[in-house]
Amino acid sequence: MGNGALSSLETARRVFADTFYFYALLNPRDSNHDRALAIAKEGAALGLEVQTTWDVVVEAVTLLRYGVGFDLARIFLTEVTPDLILLYPTDAERRLAIQVFLKRSRAMRLSLCDALSYVLVSARLDWAPCLTFDAGFAALGLTILR
Repeated sequence: MGNGALSSLETARRVFADTFYFYALLNPRDSNHDRALAIAKEGAALGLEVQTTWDVVVEAVTLLRYGVGFDLARIFLTEVTPDLILLYPTDAERRLAIQVFLKRSRAMRLSLCDALSYVLVSARLDWAPCLTFDAGFAALGLTILR
């Protein structure tokens, strides 16, 4: 089970990447930009397998497009996304994500995308550490790489 603690890249072989990690990675004005770049560089040097969902890709592209412009959204889709392993949830995982959202979102301001990420990381990825700057992931008990 995840513990919400910070973790080190050296001990991971695969990670789950979230929307706010991608946003920070591409947006030079984001306060976490330098840290996201360092994580990406270190992860690449270690041969880290980066997994995410199509839902996260869509959310990141939307945030980039409307937050900082088309060019960074395009760069994300053409240069970052091809190197990712995309996870596609089953119907059962989607239903479970809805249950997690309905049960925990009011208190945590959890998005449905985050609830789906939680379901996949905790079940399918056996609590793999997460690349994110979203405090909700730690609140859900997931391990965060920062």
